[in-house]
Amino acid sequence: MFYDKKLVAAKLRRWEKYLREYRLPRWEELPTIELYMEQVIALLTQYLEFLPKAENEEKVVTMSAVNNYVRMKIMPAPRRKRYGRVHIAYLIMICTLKQSVNIAYVQKMIPMGLSEEEVQRIYDDYVEKHRTAALYFIDQVKLAAQHVLDPEDQTENAVGSLVSSAAVMAGFSKLLTEKLVKLQGERTEE
Repeated sequence: MFYDKKLVAAKLRRWEKYLREYRLPRWEELPTIELYMEQVIALLTQYLEFLPKAENEEKVVTMSAVNNYVRMKIMPAPRRKRYGRVHIAYLIMICTLKQSVNIAYVQKMIPMGLSEEEVQRIYDDYVEKHRTAALYFIDQVKLAAQHVLDPEDQTENAVGSLVSSAAVMAGFSKLLTEKLVKLQGERTEE
């Protein structure tokens, strides 16, 4: 497959700039008032603009997806059809995690039945880990993409090599996550 090296290099530079500036909202930045579903969807679309949208969708999460998460007990049910900070925190974690692991693993990774203080602690820790991972990711991409980013470099199929490397790294990251989640499940059964 042919890739336009200049175009890819320019996109990588823009993405790096974006990720360096991007941050998930901290707990204290989440709305303190309860919101209706439409407001939650609009807020999540704003918070998670970096995530790919499903085909034919304008939003990163749909009303039916949120309803499914509640039904599957991945997140708490709304109170009188309204969603508070706890719900938004769960949805941010769910939406970002499901980019790399399937929803069954997400369900195992985020505990239910926690107090608001416990959710706040877990969420703020998650936000910090997300930020750290984004910065580490930038460095790793720059390292893996050095042949793409250097305009003088004439390495043949540099972009194709980067694509392959990214796919392999994603596979190993997903595998590690699944193995650790399974290991934790085995520990709790003992």
